Amino acid sequence: MFYHVFYPLSSEYSILNVFKYITFRSAYAGVTALVLSLVLGKLMIRTLLKLQIGERIRSDGPQHHSSKSGTPTMGGLLILATFIGSTLLWADLSNHYIWVVLFSAIGFGAIGLWDDFLKLRKGDGITAKEKIVLQIILSLAIGVYLLYFDPTRAEYATRLSIPFFKSYQPDLGFGYLIFIVFIIVGTSNAVNLTDGLDGLAIGPIIVATFTYTGIVYISGHFNFSEYLRIQHIKDAGEIAIVSSAVLGASLGFLWYNSYPAQIFMGDVGSLSLGGVLGTIAVIVKHELLLVLVGGIFVIEALSVIIQVGYFKYTGGKRFFKMAPLHHHFEQLGWSEPKVIVRFWIVAVVLAMISLSTLKLR
Repeated sequence: MFYHVFYPLSSEYSILNVFKYITFRSAYAGVTALVLSLVLGKLMIRTLLKLQIGERIRSDGPQHHSSKSGTPTMGGLLILATFIGSTLLWADLSNHYIWVVLFSAIGFGAIGLWDDFLKLRKGDGITAKEKIVLQIILSLAIGVYLLYFDPTRAEYATRLSIPFFKSYQPDLGFGYLIFIVFIIVGTSNAVNLTDGLDGLAIGPIIVATFTYTGIVYISGHFNFSEYLRIQHIKDAGEIAIVSSAVLGASLGFLWYNSYPAQIFMGDVGSLSLGGVLGTIAVIVKHELLLVLVGGIFVIEALSVIIQVGYFKYTGGKRFFKMAPLHHHFEQLGWSEPKVIVRFWIVAVVLAMISLSTLKLR
């Protein structure tokens, strides 16, 4: 909104020319979302407590987690509201990629909200099959638009960018649509699995969105992308407004979600944030890099797959003491804050390595 109101006036008031720059609007989109989160956070916590919308702790989890029962949940609504509001204030709303990311956020958020609501009402959320089907439908819609209804991507729409091998971009054809669905659905569920300790999921989300803010800006800038020999994505730089807003909203949420948490994000938060992260990676064609940037999410998801597979194969034996992986370390005697901070450290290191791939080839 600010872009459309103030930038046209820059011819008369030169100071308003700053609204032209993505870097300026990205910075203030992040600050706006952060301030809104901090201001509205306490109000939301009080409201959720009043409505008795509290977390139900599973009996098969670590025993010491029982003290978390009743902690306000569905705090992801705070993240969604603040980052969407900030995006609408600072972004160029004529940019179609802005609406693709917002569609993903709202769609995956709606699935998570429905799941959270059913858990509070009935004790069980929507079935895993229903959740996956809905996520696939949303991801297909995003993929079909990017591949077949975005003329600016026609030359490279189905080509896969591979880190370290920038001159090799295999054309996957129709298979690329399946690949898009796998990335977005997989990221959404991986973030959801990671959200098991206070601040554990939101920390890597902050690191990943910060990383992708830089990547989308570079990808959308012709000179920078040309220098680094990565695919230039016309108009993609504007996505930095959204990712900065997500970063600010996540930092504000972490203020209340840090150990000991005053609020949990719920599925409405984890599914939507994962969906947004996957969607951004797909738009800027750095999907494979997400495996490294979001390495914590990948590791957590793999730990569950390994645990379930090993349990079935051995007839009841466990590969880890408990899955997802963060619970395994808790069972080894690590305190919750230690697990959280060490996972954050790994997330930062992986992000640093991933950024190095932009130059290495």
